[in-house]
Amino acid sequence: MPLSPLFKQHALTLAGLLLAANAGLLVYLAAGTLKAWAEINWMDVAGEGGTCLILCGWLVMLLRGRPAGRVTRLLSLGLSFIAFSMWMDTLDEFISLPDEAAWDNWLETAPMPLGMLLLTLGMYHLQQEQHAITAQMRKREQLFREHRLFDKLTPLSGARYLRQHLQQAIAQAASAQQALSLVVVDLDDFNQINQRYGQEEGDLVLQVVAQLLLLNLRQQDILCRLAGDRFVAALPSTGERQAQAMAEALRQSIAHLAHHTARHGERLHLTATVASVMALDEDEDHLLKRLNYALAQAKSRKACKA
Repeated sequence: MPLSPLFKQHALTLAGLLLAANAGLLVYLAAGTLKAWAEINWMDVAGEGGTCLILCGWLVMLLRGRPAGRVTRLLSLGLSFIAFSMWMDTLDEFISLPDEAAWDNWLETAPMPLGMLLLTLGMYHLQQEQHAITAQMRKREQLFREHRLFDKLTPLSGARYLRQHLQQAIAQAASAQQALSLVVVDLDDFNQINQRYGQEEGDLVLQVVAQLLLLNLRQQDILCRLAGDRFVAALPSTGERQAQAMAEALRQSIAHLAHHTARHGERLHLTATVASVMALDEDEDHLLKRLNYALAQAKSRKACKA
C-alpha cells in the first residue's frame, strides 16, 4: 500500500508524530552541543534507536491493517508516545545538554507511561472486539447445528433461514408489541472486483465484509447473506430511526475497511449502499419486498448524486 492513502486516512496521527520528533530534535540542538564521536555510546544508540524504528514499523503496520476507529486510535497513539520517548532517548546519546536542563528528563520519560496506558486501553477494547466476534460466531454455530441453512462461503445463514427467522421474529414482535427492523447492505460495483482480481479475491472480500458487519452488530441481531454481495440484518426491538443509524454505521465501517488483495497487496476501497425498513402488519415476503424497494431507491439516489 503506498504511503499517500495511508497518510490521508491517518494524517493526524502520522503528522503529529513527525512534528513532535522534529520539534524535539530542534529543541535539543538549540539547547545543547553535539558530542564528540568518541563520547557516543553506540550500544545505547543501537538499542534505543532500533527500538524507536521498530515501534514506528509497528505503527505503520497497525494503520495499514486496521480500519479507523477507537481501537486503532488508542493503539496508534500509544505507539506514537512510546516511539517519541525512545527518539528523545536516542537524541540524548548524540547531544549533550547542560546540567540545568532538567526538562529533558520529562521529554524522555513522561511519554513512556502515557503511551503504555494508551496501549493498555487499546488492547482492552481490542479484546472486547474479539469477544464480540466470538459470541457472534458461537451463536451462528448453534444456528448451524439447528438449521443447517448457512451460506457456503461466509459464516452466515442464507436466504432460506432469513425467511424462516422472519416468520418467528414478526410474530414475536407483534406479540410483545415491539418494533422489528431490517437493514440491507449491498456492496457497490462488486462485479468489478471479480473481473479485475478474480473470483477467489471476490470471495475473500465477501468473507471479510461478513466478519466486519458481525463486529458492528449487536449480539441479538441476525445477519444473513441474502444473495451475492447483499447482506440483510434483522434487528429486534429496533425502531425506524435506530435502524437508519445502524445502517449508516455499517456503511461507514465498510468505507473505512483497509482490505488488501492477497496477490499484490493493493488496497481495495469498498463502498456500499444501505437501506432499512421497519416491519408493519405484514408477512416476511412483503417485508422483504419493501426492503428491496428501499434499496433500489437508495441506489437511484446515489446514482443521481454521482
